[in-house]
Amino acid sequence: MLAGKHILLIIGGGIAAYKSLELIRRLQDAGARVTSVLTKAGEEFVTPLSVSALTGGRVHRDLFDLTAEAEMGHIQLSRSADLVVVAPATADLMAKMAQGLANDLASTLLLATDTPVLLAPAMNVRMWKHPATQRNLTVLRQDGIQVVGPNEGGMACGEFGPGRLAEPEEIRAAVVDFFASGPLAGKRVIVTSGPTHEPIDPVRYIANRSSGAQGTAVARALRALGAEVVFITGPATVRPPEGVDVVPVESARDMDAAVQAALPADAGVFAAAVADWHVTSASDRKLKKSKDGLPVLAFGENPDILRGVAQMKEGRPALVVGFAAETNDVLDNATAKRKRKGCDWIVANDVSPETGIMGGRENAVVLITDEGVETWPRMSKEAVAVQLADRIAAALTT
Repeated sequence: MLAGKHILLIIGGGIAAYKSLELIRRLQDAGARVTSVLTKAGEEFVTPLSVSALTGGRVHRDLFDLTAEAEMGHIQLSRSADLVVVAPATADLMAKMAQGLANDLASTLLLATDTPVLLAPAMNVRMWKHPATQRNLTVLRQDGIQVVGPNEGGMACGEFGPGRLAEPEEIRAAVVDFFASGPLAGKRVIVTSGPTHEPIDPVRYIANRSSGAQGTAVARALRALGAEVVFITGPATVRPPEGVDVVPVESARDMDAAVQAALPADAGVFAAAVADWHVTSASDRKLKKSKDGLPVLAFGENPDILRGVAQMKEGRPALVVGFAAETNDVLDNATAKRKRKGCDWIVANDVSPETGIMGGRENAVVLITDEGVETWPRMSKEAVAVQLADRIAAALTT
């Protein structure tokens, strides 16, 4: 996703600086190489040792470090990266950038660079709303600086409002979006994700354990290759990716309608764990215990979204990819499902409880196509998504 990209991360002061450590990991997981600059104020919240341990390289701190100047001058450092990310970007750093001040390493790098810059502001709500900060923000945007966040919420100081640093995953998504021009530019892809909830009554429903993590990772990886992604998601526990068209749904019937509305598309990736049945006798009031015994639930079959798209007579996507979550006979069941549904590819995995895959951070999949069966090693769901997105790009562009 960010393979071969070099990110220069400038860590400003403020309690939010601790999130920069996770951001380094997120960027590295996406394939980026990260070089760090830590301000004096930033050192009050994270240590050079912790940053160095994560980046695997020297932490740049002092403008007048002669050793560093001999190895790599601050001018070269400011221009050697593909993108400069400032997270957290304090009010002070933003003011220096807007006014062209350069009295420390971070501000000097930002003034000397001709590399694109992405800011992730973080500060007290009153500082963020102050006219001076808003003026500086306007100047920076006019100068071509990109901004992600800040978010709204509670702060360490006890106040509530805008000023929270964007989450590391949001910042990584913004970095991915910056580089999102690739083989899938101009292609439209539908991705379904997460579970569906089938109501029993207004407060109860039937669902499954899907977190939506794999579908979210696939959507993000496709977006990173330049695709226009329509992300149709059930009530997942993971945040939807940035830079895609998010369509939230609840039930399988809602998801089916959203998929039909999103067509036409060049490809469809159906990663959602869609419930096979819904309760036809769903009550509009909460069911109560009764002396007459247990309630009787009548079930009806949900629409088969994957089969419906795969077997379209007109307007079928050029590539239809299904997912098969199995607990036994994975290869046999998935092969039969691919034939039954009529899709081009099936991504199958074993979601037995002992695997820890459903709701976990890793996956181990088998890709079944006309060309045969490929068994992929266990890896992070993000890595699975990147590999699958690359295969989709190759299929749609050859």
